[in-house]
Amino acid sequence: RNPLLMMGYYGMICNLHSQNFRKMNLTYGARRRRRPLFFVLDRFLEQTVACPDKLFIAFGDERHTYADADRKSNKIARALQSQAGYTSGDTVALFMGNEPTFVFTWLALAKLGSPVALLNYNIRTKSLLHCFNCCKAKVLVAASDLKEAVEDVLPSLIEQGVVVLLMTKHCDTSGIQSFLDKVEEAPDSPLPRSLRSHLSFKSPAVYIYTSGTTGLPKAALVNQNRLLTALAILSSNGVTSKDVMYTNLPLYHTAGFFVGFIGPIETGSTIVLKRKFSASQFWDDCRKYNVTVVQYIGEVMRYLCCTPKVKYNDKDHKVRLAIGNGIRAEVWKEFLNRFGNVQIREFYASTEGNIGFLNYPGKMGAVGRVHFLHQKLFPYTLVKYDTERDEPVRDANGLCIKSPKGETGLLVSKITDIAPFEGYAQNKEQTERKKLRDVLKKGDLYFNTGDLMRIDKDNFIYFQDRVGDTFRWKGENVATTEVSDILSFIDCLQEANVYGVQVPGHEGRVGMAAVSLKEDGEFDGSKVYKHVVSYLPSYARPRFIRIQSAVEVTGTFKQMKVKLVAQGFDPGQVQDPLYFLDDCVKSYVPVTAQLYSSILSGSIKL
Repeated sequence: RNPLLMMGYYGMICNLHSQNFRKMNLTYGARRRRRPLFFVLDRFLEQTVACPDKLFIAFGDERHTYADADRKSNKIARALQSQAGYTSGDTVALFMGNEPTFVFTWLALAKLGSPVALLNYNIRTKSLLHCFNCCKAKVLVAASDLKEAVEDVLPSLIEQGVVVLLMTKHCDTSGIQSFLDKVEEAPDSPLPRSLRSHLSFKSPAVYIYTSGTTGLPKAALVNQNRLLTALAILSSNGVTSKDVMYTNLPLYHTAGFFVGFIGPIETGSTIVLKRKFSASQFWDDCRKYNVTVVQYIGEVMRYLCCTPKVKYNDKDHKVRLAIGNGIRAEVWKEFLNRFGNVQIREFYASTEGNIGFLNYPGKMGAVGRVHFLHQKLFPYTLVKYDTERDEPVRDANGLCIKSPKGETGLLVSKITDIAPFEGYAQNKEQTERKKLRDVLKKGDLYFNTGDLMRIDKDNFIYFQDRVGDTFRWKGENVATTEVSDILSFIDCLQEANVYGVQVPGHEGRVGMAAVSLKEDGEFDGSKVYKHVVSYLPSYARPRFIRIQSAVEVTGTFKQMKVKLVAQGFDPGQVQDPLYFLDDCVKSYVPVTAQLYSSILSGSIKL
């Protein structure tokens, strides 16, 4: 087929006229025709042969060349081969933070032909077990510092016959095997290609978890072809082997994994890997490692702009390109004014989606620009959306209504052979819920992005908001129904309606819950705090709780959120009792006018 039509995920967001895109298009087409089949791993092996001594990963004081990564991944693969209960090709779950071993382990599993489920290291108990079961993994490989989290779900894993491996030299917990000692003893000889001969372009490569309208994370399947196209995300933006990439977003996320890890494999760039984002250390790291390319989410850029100005020049660095998504126009402008002429490449995409945009012109605030050829190859449109009913508006014929230019509408993208929607592993119901039928004509089928967008008179497209049961806070998607489920286990609460509210000066929406108490129930701030902290990661914890006599529902028994979101946590607007999660006193405390003012002024950090 025409390789342009096969570019899929990232090819479609590139500048269709650019030299980089034409080169990428030819490269991708040539790789698709190669036999045996060519995958991301093969590109890594090419780089290892071409530049074995090139620095691949810098992590603190650690340094690993491409050849080092090849040998270390061979040792992990060899150790796994000799592991009872594992067979090459089995799905393996990786439960690990940002560290070189994450990269080495993924490469090892790629050499063994095994799909990898990338587990969020913040999740615990019920969510962790759910995510593990989604991908039907036979093996769990976990970092040593996550031992307690593994032990919490160990009985269930043992019952399923799962092989549990901990990256440590010794483990005295029955049911968990030490693995690092076996890796160190294993040979580093190359693995035969025959181990992955069963793979096709449609074979699963990774499972990346996304929070959506379901109560628990969903495993989005990324196949080998889609992963292959992800190689182009940096090269299409002019990144070369001379560049140094700063990766501080979680590798279990699409952004961290695709942009921060897979992208540099194509270009042969160096990755400066950071365990987690730190605004205070960001520019010092960039100067120390001579970073030239950074990735971001909107919060990252705002945090950087909020750091105190230093005694030396804020523009004293070598960063030339920032690629990511979620930066507001005012933050964009402030970032450039303070940190210099850094090229911002804002894009729009989702883990499981079949549509994306890239803002090549650099229009502040936009995620991309409508292009007739892009729209012809990957048909998409904006349709009117009823936020109260939480569904698209339809006409008398039952079809969706296109949003006029300049008005906000729901972005939907037609599902076709060249723009497929692979769906979620072991979750047909949620896969179906992301499909929208009878959009522009009877019988058509579109992917529902769940994102409200707007196209201006110059055809620039802007992200407006999320719809449904998900909001975004601290760079993480939060499924409101999952949080509601967790709150429902609290003795004093009858029902919980969770939503996100905006806080001035902050990206995204912070979690808030409108709850009703059981008959004769009394709200215990300390008890609720202890439960929330025990079962939810920090970004998913409701920072505000509003106590109502009854949770309001629509005529179709859907929880009403629009009015609640508009009223927020302002005690001047809300007559109901309001509480704030206070980590200092480890309790939910009443929201007073003074507390409200302190939150708005930023003196109380969220």
